[in-house]
Amino acid sequence: VALASERLGLKAMGVKVIGEIPAKLPHFQLPALDPALMEQLAPSAAAIALLGLLEALAMAKAIAAHTGQRIDLSQQCLSEGLANFSGSFFQCIPGSGSLTRSAINQQAGAATQWSGVWSAGAVALIMLLFAPWAQYIPKAALSGILMLAAWRMIDRRALLFHVRSTRFDAIIVLATAVSAVAISIEFCVLIGMFLSFLLTVPRVGRVLLTEFVIAPDGGIHERLESDTPCPHIRIFGLEGELFFGAASSLEQHLDDLAHLTADLAGERGVSRGIIVLRIKRVRNPDAVGLHLLHDFLLKMQKKEIPVLLCGVRPDVHAALKKSDLLRQIPPDRIFFEQPVRQTSTLLAIRHAYTLLREVCPACPRKDGLASLYYAE
Repeated sequence: VALASERLGLKAMGVKVIGEIPAKLPHFQLPALDPALMEQLAPSAAAIALLGLLEALAMAKAIAAHTGQRIDLSQQCLSEGLANFSGSFFQCIPGSGSLTRSAINQQAGAATQWSGVWSAGAVALIMLLFAPWAQYIPKAALSGILMLAAWRMIDRRALLFHVRSTRFDAIIVLATAVSAVAISIEFCVLIGMFLSFLLTVPRVGRVLLTEFVIAPDGGIHERLESDTPCPHIRIFGLEGELFFGAASSLEQHLDDLAHLTADLAGERGVSRGIIVLRIKRVRNPDAVGLHLLHDFLLKMQKKEIPVLLCGVRPDVHAALKKSDLLRQIPPDRIFFEQPVRQTSTLLAIRHAYTLLREVCPACPRKDGLASLYYAE
């Protein structure tokens, strides 16, 4: 190759060519099943598989954004796994959705997955029939094609939209772009995904705490600054994910709730007030979230402050049962979600008034709104 390149004058001009290309296809051979070798290669193989999968998904989404097609991520993962599994019997290197080849294929007019088959067939034909001439292709020519494909892949409107939308999106875009230039085009995808995960978990883990008050018409609404809550029954609602990612936010809200209801603490078994906790909007409870809730209930129990849980959905109740948390909660203090809005909250408030030993002038009486709350 070097001699031929010199004869053509390419070497004198500093033109580097592809080099020798073997004029043959890989043959079938069973992979070596060596346990020691498998153990040695397992960490690197897992990293390559993860990187290849992320690259394939990123490329599929990029092409789908241009073509308007809907992609099936499960099918994409399955097809890539089967392709690499089959390739292992022919000494193939790990394959993935290439950020360059796929873009060139799509920009050339490819519309279906069959374009990849035709592309592979063309490469095989070139290797078998035109390898002696293909080895003289300048690398600069291939680089120019790749740079042109990369330039066409850039959606400037979408890029500007993401940078302007939120600081979160701007950080991800800039970090991915910098890592693509400073590190490598392959690892920039992994870095972007990792940063997205790190920045997304705290956002998903937000839990909201809302206080409610009893309206004069007997309904329940969020407390405004002008509303005066009942000094004996405090109504709060939790909303958000009840999993480990929300532990910090949930713990802070439960501490705030304990502080806001400190004046309800009773003495010698007599409670001065009750907490109605609405958990209809909590989702995906796990051991960490349930443990924090358990600690809060124990803290309130020591202070002689009953806590009534209302809006309890079947999945949350199942989690409470599996975690053995139901043993800490009397059955009459759990009110399940009802098909009619706010029914479980009203039932909990009604039961709360039956537990009170004292009421204030603002509390409903049996003449008027009392029928909504007092047991007959």
